[in-house]
Amino acid sequence: MSEQTVGLALALSSSLFIGSSFVIKKRGLRRAGASGLRAGSGGYSYLLEPLWWLGLGTMAAGEVANFAAYAFAPAILVTPLGALSIIVSAVLAHHLLAEKLNAFGVVGCLLCIAGSLAIVLHAPEERPITSVLQVWALAMQPWFLLYVAAALASTLYLIFRVPPEVQTSNILVYVAICSIVGSLSVMSCKALGIALKLTFEGNNQFIFPQTYLFVLVVASAVVTQMNYLNKALDLFNTAVVTPIYYVMFTTATIAASMIMMREQQTLAQLLTEVSGFVTIICGTFLLSTTKDVDLPLEAFWQLLIRGSSGGGGAANGLGGLSSAGSRTGLVALATDEEAGEGGVELASAAGTAVGAKAVPSRRGVTPR
Repeated sequence: MSEQTVGLALALSSSLFIGSSFVIKKRGLRRAGASGLRAGSGGYSYLLEPLWWLGLGTMAAGEVANFAAYAFAPAILVTPLGALSIIVSAVLAHHLLAEKLNAFGVVGCLLCIAGSLAIVLHAPEERPITSVLQVWALAMQPWFLLYVAAALASTLYLIFRVPPEVQTSNILVYVAICSIVGSLSVMSCKALGIALKLTFEGNNQFIFPQTYLFVLVVASAVVTQMNYLNKALDLFNTAVVTPIYYVMFTTATIAASMIMMREQQTLAQLLTEVSGFVTIICGTFLLSTTKDVDLPLEAFWQLLIRGSSGGGGAANGLGGLSSAGSRTGLVALATDEEAGEGGVELASAAGTAVGAKAVPSRRGVTPR
């Protein structure tokens, strides 16, 4: 197999492991939170939960596969394939965590996949990298150093300046920290992967001090990401954390890669990549805003079938949807079972077109 094929296979297996790890760790966090202080409140009781460690091991396996993929394929190809972890985590959360994936969620996942394919198929070729010193020289470019400074400043601001009540109620804070820090580690992973690959081939790269600096960057990034990702998973719905994390991490990583590698792109490539990002963002938005809409797949298909029939099919379709639990097109539920501690988020549904309003209650949203 070609190196590109090996990198692709490793990236796909990485998505499978990482997507599964979100759900396994969430189960462990729930068990730990039932008997101790939750991770979202600053507790570390999950460290005594075996299921959480199993999730951590699964994530570690995924990260190792992802790390190895960077040694065989360009970052512009490996990173977008992380969208597959969205599908894995959403499906497993649907069956194992009772975090229901409705029809809109399925469409959102498909949009994320379609956008990723657009980016992968039209991404520019990465320049070949044959040594750690070459990566170090690219990292010392002024524009990339400016990006690193901006990323570090943003991360420190989010950690130390944003009030705790905002951190625990806004999903973007913790996810942004993980994404920004992760983007800084990608090129270090690339360098380490190349170092290991060349070393196994007989060209020792561990004689260079730059290799150990890259090791330090990766280790620091992994610890930071693990800490804040645990908090995000504990406070918010897994089906929402995963796609938002994917979009932000992919965007930051590709931006860092383009600044550092300075690939030449045609206008067609650039426009296609932008379209791919917009498609992914639309899928993520659909997942986020409709995650609590009570629209099962069966009702969705029934609505499509009846709506496509002649005569009053559309009205019949809406009637079928109403019988599935929607009143005049408005369907809204509260966030996941932990919303009472993490802050209630309101999910507005498509029925707002009829002028209905929703107010929060303890267990859900009551239309009035």
